[in-house]
Amino acid sequence: MEISDEAVVLAARAHGDTGAVVDLLTRDHGRRTAYVAGGASRRMKSFLQPGARVAVELRARTTDQLGSARLEPMGEGPSALFDDPLALLGLSSAAAVAQAALPEREAHPGAFLAFEALTSALALRDLWPAVYVRFESGLLEELGFGLDLTSCAVTGTVDDLAWVSPRTGRAVSTEAGTPYAERLLRLPAFLLGAQAGVADGDVRDGLALTAHFLQRCVFDPLNRPLPEARDRMVERLRAARLA
Repeated sequence: MEISDEAVVLAARAHGDTGAVVDLLTRDHGRRTAYVAGGASRRMKSFLQPGARVAVELRARTTDQLGSARLEPMGEGPSALFDDPLALLGLSSAAAVAQAALPEREAHPGAFLAFEALTSALALRDLWPAVYVRFESGLLEELGFGLDLTSCAVTGTVDDLAWVSPRTGRAVSTEAGTPYAERLLRLPAFLLGAQAGVADGDVRDGLALTAHFLQRCVFDPLNRPLPEARDRMVERLRAARLA
């Protein structure tokens, strides 16, 4: 098996004296894990950080064997964000969620494109937290657990959607949902369309919404909690009053 592709680094850990095992999200071939010779060197460590873009050539004797990869950096990667620890934390959170949620060797081009869109937005401090919520919402959809925000689950109306059922993932209108508000999850308007702005509390509500369905649909079946990197990001966003 031979693969040539673009990828983002999700995680890397030392292996032996000089190598590293690297977890990659490729554009066309899904999540792949490979051994990188020399991955522990100072030169390669600089582009084996979560979120780094690389060109990858991966080889393995069989499709289910841990292969070996040769990586070349593409662009600045995380180094462009060194002056913004919060944005770096957002990048680390996205990488940790993708690594834990996506199965290996399944093509998920939508997940790669969503990660790419988030990376492009991270330089915009007031914008990227909302894009992060969209990233997690897109990840749920890519995994087959997309939210149905097209119409109210109770009345069928497409207007004034304000809540999401925590059981079905379907939207609920203000009128239908208000009597049951304590049981429902708030739906931020920016998830309904690109034209909607981001109001105070929307990012907080969006993160709570995606966290609920990621935990219930993805991480509970794996018997895992949401990644610690995500928890740290949420705490820092709240402290910065961005969520």
